[in-house]
Amino acid sequence: MLPGKAAQRAASAHGKFHSLDLLATLVAVVSLDGQVLFANAALEDALGMSRRSITGTRLQDCFTEPQLLQNALSGAAVNEFAALRYDAWLRRLAHEPLPVHVVVAQTDTAGEVIVELLPLEQQARQEREERLIDQAQANKELIRNLAHEIKNPLGGIRGAAQLLELELDNKQLTEYTQVIIHEADRLQSLVDRLLAPHRRPHVVGDVNIHEVCERVRSLIVAEFPRGLKVVRDYDTSIPEFRGDKEQLIQAVLNIAHNAAQALAERIAAGDAQITLRTRVGRQVTFGKQRYRLALELHVIDNGPGVPDAIKDRIFFPLVSGREGGSGLGLTLAQTFVQQHHGLIECESAPGHTDFKLLIPLP
Repeated sequence: MLPGKAAQRAASAHGKFHSLDLLATLVAVVSLDGQVLFANAALEDALGMSRRSITGTRLQDCFTEPQLLQNALSGAAVNEFAALRYDAWLRRLAHEPLPVHVVVAQTDTAGEVIVELLPLEQQARQEREERLIDQAQANKELIRNLAHEIKNPLGGIRGAAQLLELELDNKQLTEYTQVIIHEADRLQSLVDRLLAPHRRPHVVGDVNIHEVCERVRSLIVAEFPRGLKVVRDYDTSIPEFRGDKEQLIQAVLNIAHNAAQALAERIAAGDAQITLRTRVGRQVTFGKQRYRLALELHVIDNGPGVPDAIKDRIFFPLVSGREGGSGLGLTLAQTFVQQHHGLIECESAPGHTDFKLLIPLP
């Protein structure tokens, strides 16, 4: 049992910091000597202990190196810093120690310190998401500027070739002008595809994600009728949300079509599979924001996986792991999903590639 004053303080902290239970990160509020005044639900789960058991204990004893937190609390006591960060190992009941990134920060109340623990895997994921967002924004600007620079001289090249063809008496030479015209048209088509997501208006309406999935499924099955199984794994409780249905169909189709093409050998063997899985994520953080609910749409295939050489660049424009691929499908898919305030992530290994679309839900 806690002494009377300590118990009152812990009860007060529980009421004051109750909203921290909504966070997925592990958070404790401690006194300057390390006594736990409040532990949120995520920390309970990680330690395998109830809040009642944690409260009143010394948080530093939950680490393999208690002195690191003790030093941080001593620094907080004399106002050496507003926030301090370091990496440590968190002890857990019946589990291996968990590597975490520790953030120690002072609160507005004297004598109280917030200790936030981010599992290093989660920290790496957040950094990866930030890179994806920054990368997509840079790609967007590059594509728009480059496409416009290419487009302007293309019209002149094509027009000059047409005029030259009219002046040629030797019909054999027109083969060369036709090559110029054909290649100019091909480049024009590429430029139009690059500019398409920036030109097309964002048509917002109510979207049922399973209608999107069924449309994509029917298109994939029609193109690959043999050797490929498209599995539905839906959570039918997912609510409708506001979005551009056609853009989302195109985004999911681009990913599923890439998967089907990567499955060529398995399709020939007759055991290729793509799974369309929908789930609701709760208290999900992505794009530097936290959402109460989010759609998680997975496009999973049992193909060879994304080549290691391009894993970090698959959303770059004109990067393709397939001979003859344009390298635009995933770039456009990421653009369309980001226009819905979402993000596409990818985890890939031989035999299992998972593209996960995350979109906030109301």
